[in-house]
Amino acid sequence: MKKKIGFLSFGHWRDVNGSQTRSAADSLLQTVELAQAAEELGVDGAFVRVHHFERQLAAPYPLLAAIAARTSRIEMGTGVIDMRYENPLYAAEEAAATDLISGGRLQLGVSRGSPETALRGAEAFGYVPGEGRTAADDARQKTEIFLAAISGAAVARTDPARTGGISGGLAIQPQSPGLRDRVWWGAGTRATAQWAAERGMNLQSSTLLSEDTGVPFDQLQAEQIELYRKAWQEAGHEREPLVSVSRSVLPITEDIDRLYFGNDDNQDQVGLLEGVRSRFGRTYTGEPDKIAEELARDEAVRAADYVLLTVPNQLGVAYNARILETITKDVAPAFGWQDDRRAQ
Repeated sequence: MKKKIGFLSFGHWRDVNGSQTRSAADSLLQTVELAQAAEELGVDGAFVRVHHFERQLAAPYPLLAAIAARTSRIEMGTGVIDMRYENPLYAAEEAAATDLISGGRLQLGVSRGSPETALRGAEAFGYVPGEGRTAADDARQKTEIFLAAISGAAVARTDPARTGGISGGLAIQPQSPGLRDRVWWGAGTRATAQWAAERGMNLQSSTLLSEDTGVPFDQLQAEQIELYRKAWQEAGHEREPLVSVSRSVLPITEDIDRLYFGNDDNQDQVGLLEGVRSRFGRTYTGEPDKIAEELARDEAVRAADYVLLTVPNQLGVAYNARILETITKDVAPAFGWQDDRRAQ
């Protein structure tokens, strides 16, 4: 598979000086506009983060359907939907409908979700873990139900009183053929990457791993990818797996870029996250040729099929489109991406 690139937006909005996204409407509509601009630049994917109880994007399916309706080629996806908050059968209906609207362009990232400010937020949505179960247990169980549902499994029974005494299984409708192969699991450790491989899900690995072995982030992530692919092979799946990694890439080409990002230290960070020693990947800032050389040496970027580039969405569509244009011309070709339009 050819290497792809996409943007990843957190969809922040704040009514503060300097923000181009003052409201939720600004964030949503500008995400659609940025997807259109990215498509024109040859970018392969438009991805969004999902966070509840935050001034960020939270309800992905209407947004992804809107992107699908306003574009024709670019893929759209999530990184990631927190399955703790989801009804897996309703999510299966929404995902299939969105995929059908897009013509099969949905790349759906799901997971247990990231640390959040809400205390037992999923419980506020009505989802309480059973006795002896953790929130992570619930997220995984819901994911397995979701996967079965989008694969056409019977998840309910007919009512014999309405079917002439006949009892049979019912699948979720609509079904979208091929969607099952475009589901990704956001793995924060090597072990959860192996779990995803065993269940036939693609791998999303972000700029954070909730473990640390002392090696640089890209090497730790490359080890995660290697273990994932080995587990996939051992599971005997017929198709080839897909892997994405996320990177914060901010090329400096104008004075305004240097003002915003010129002081970034470009180093991995290590700290405690929910009591676990974790490693956070660096931000890549500087001249485009310097970033290109560094990303070309990044072991996980070299191993990945898809590289997701986080964007500072509060700086507006025009600013982020310029960043993406610089990346497509001066950075991404160095790590193996090519613009399909130029290759034709």
